[in-house]
Amino acid sequence: MIEQQLRDTGDFLALTLANPDGLSPCHFTLDNGTAVEVWDTGVIAFQPVNYGTKDIILSCGVHGNETAPIEICAEIVKDILTGKLLLAERLLVLIGNPAAINLGKREVTENLNRLFSGHHSKGAGVINAERKRAKDLEHYVSRFYQQSEGERQRYLYDLHTAIRGSRFEKFAVYPFLHGKPWRKQQLQFLAACEVTTVLLMQTAASTFSYYASNTHGADAFTIELGKVQPFGQNDMTRFAKTAQTLRALLTATLAELPPFSAAHFHLYEVYRAINKQTQDFKLHFADDVENFTSYPMGTLLATDGDLEYRVEREGEALIFPNAKVAIGQRAMLMVIPKDVSKQLI
Repeated sequence: MIEQQLRDTGDFLALTLANPDGLSPCHFTLDNGTAVEVWDTGVIAFQPVNYGTKDIILSCGVHGNETAPIEICAEIVKDILTGKLLLAERLLVLIGNPAAINLGKREVTENLNRLFSGHHSKGAGVINAERKRAKDLEHYVSRFYQQSEGERQRYLYDLHTAIRGSRFEKFAVYPFLHGKPWRKQQLQFLAACEVTTVLLMQTAASTFSYYASNTHGADAFTIELGKVQPFGQNDMTRFAKTAQTLRALLTATLAELPPFSAAHFHLYEVYRAINKQTQDFKLHFADDVENFTSYPMGTLLATDGDLEYRVEREGEALIFPNAKVAIGQRAMLMVIPKDVSKQLI
């Protein structure tokens, strides 16, 4: 029944949302020879007959209310299943948190994007659906990458939209590489997706992209494509270039990328993370302040009980401010411009 539904409609998103707690595995072959495997709800793998050297993972819906990336990935899957898009590379598509998508909420119980690299199993006796899903998603990523042999290029693009607007509408988070150089080719690819603002992380993290990068050596990114909107309210023309570039990567029709030029990018590194320590944590700026906003030296940014957080450096900008996170979690990052010209390959 699953196979026939997917052959008829290509609507894997509808199938996933109708079965948020699980989906029986199945496999079949499209008329063009592409092998299709459904591993779970929101987890579908494709292997074309003569595939290239890239193992690509596209993930979306890790936060359930970030709908534009879900629509982008759902349309790609539909076009593959209905024969409109002919793959040239192996592909795994992950719809991260179907239960939260159904609720129209960022999460059901816990932030899924803080539970990878084993964080799903930390905290004695803490069990919930997001922790189980994080563990399962780690397993599916490992399974996909380990199924192919030989010299392979591994990629994971985890697509999001942000809670608030941004001075730069689209930006990417490049996970901490533990001293390894950043890759020009990946920055060039991001630019082709109209993503020219990149935050270079300086510490290990519990995010999905860091897990794929650190555990599997993948070129992995968290990519923020704009601001959160409900289904049906996204202006998909704003994401057209991103979707077009992803499709070109999947079909091996990507045009030669322009040479890397630092002048075309806004590159930042994390200067400090501000974590919420008490329930009294409070941000001292408007709720609609955009990501990458800067303030004068000494400006009060947040208080947490008796603690005060003020601007410490010229050019310091804020990103991902969220006073509603759980105690102990990151409530805001402060970033500064970064020159990477000597740290690229």
